[in-house]
Amino acid sequence: MLSLSFGYLAGGRLSMRKPNPVTYALFFVSAAVLILPLVLFAEAIMEQVFLVIVDPRYGSLIASLMLFFIPTAILGMISPYSIRLLVRNEEHSGHIAGQLYFVSTMGSALGTLGTSFYFVLWFEVNFILWGVILTLIAAGTTVLAVYYLPQRTSTGVQQYES
Repeated sequence: MLSLSFGYLAGGRLSMRKPNPVTYALFFVSAAVLILPLVLFAEAIMEQVFLVIVDPRYGSLIASLMLFFIPTAILGMISPYSIRLLVRNEEHSGHIAGQLYFVSTMGSALGTLGTSFYFVLWFEVNFILWGVILTLIAAGTTVLAVYYLPQRTSTGVQQYES
């Protein structure tokens, strides 16, 4: 929650400076890249943390912060940036924000329940993380495709080659 709050703050600030689909797509891809070390090095990082911090409460807290803080903060940037990209005029801003928060909260609830009740029973954690990584890369790629493919086909490739 702490890292999400910092992400919301940073995403809101970044959304005020020339919001564009490329930056938005980079949030997804950057989060995916930063989740990769969890798959590759989480066990080694946790071992080192627990060698230094013996109390499992504090060791778990520090290890979680080290592993999840930055990727989660980047994921937190997505919501405010999404609102900024979707709002065309102030009259509809509340409606758009409400829809986005509805989808976001439903996704969080379904993701939490699905993961805790099913995914962790069926799959290893690293397999789930690989799924998250691939989903984030697909989301970033989809953002670019949705915004730029129609422009390339209707206005020609010349515009982007210079």
